[in-house]
Amino acid sequence: MPRSQYDPVISKVLDEQRQGHETRRKIFVELEKKLQKPVISFFTSFVYPVMIEDQDVDMLEGLLQKMDLSNGLAVVISSPGGSGLAAERIINICRSYSETNEFTVIVPNKAKSAATMVCFGAKEIIMSPHLN
Repeated sequence: MPRSQYDPVISKVLDEQRQGHETRRKIFVELEKKLQKPVISFFTSFVYPVMIEDQDVDMLEGLLQKMDLSNGLAVVISSPGGSGLAAERIINICRSYSETNEFTVIVPNKAKSAATMVCFGAKEIIMSPHLN
């Protein structure tokens, strides 16, 4: 069988390994239905030296300005941390743009340091079971 026939399958497997947009989109649609509020993701790398910083707050605010947040919002967060000041700004931005003045965080894996601070600013923290 020519390799081109395998390409869609290989592509799908690689997409799931990298948690590509299409893989996550389905999960986020389901989460939004269950939580009855918009869900956004905020991921920084555990592999490369990428931390939560002020530019992230500006990007997040730009995104929230365009959303209907009448029911609040949920943030899926995964990060090794970063700037405490940026974390505080993220909390304030999420609260101020949410029409309920609250937000939920979902931690699928790890939220360390400044990401933990963001979690403590939320009304609700949803975490995955401990993974070995």
